[in-house]
Amino acid sequence: MVPIKKIPTENLEQIEWPAEEEGELAIDLYETENELVLKSAIGGVKAENLDISITNDMITITGERQLEEKEEIKKNYYQECFWGRFSRAVILPKEVKSDLATAVIKNGILTIRLPKAGDNKKQGIKIIEEE
Repeated sequence: MVPIKKIPTENLEQIEWPAEEEGELAIDLYETENELVLKSAIGGVKAENLDISITNDMITITGERQLEEKEEIKKNYYQECFWGRFSRAVILPKEVKSDLATAVIKNGILTIRLPKAGDNKKQGIKIIEEE
């Protein structure tokens, strides 16, 4: 289980925003009946190298994928994988219960489940005319 930091909305200035030279994490975000689900392929990243911060309407994921080559590379022919720090901040389409969010890494896929706070459905109100 990956730990998730809960940040109150009024403390957004405490989020450590990424430096300029970081990779951006690719994600899938979808909605089910009761939750938002965020998935990302993060093969080669250990849970201790991930940081997940969440407010009721925003999630920030930062981490690092380290290249563990012991030998000196003489020449690269292809280098398409990103190695180093990465991050992603996403404004969520619905408000979530950040204190109930969970994150799991399985087979190189990070899955974050964000229970929805409830629909803010528009309701009409009855107007009473006073005499």
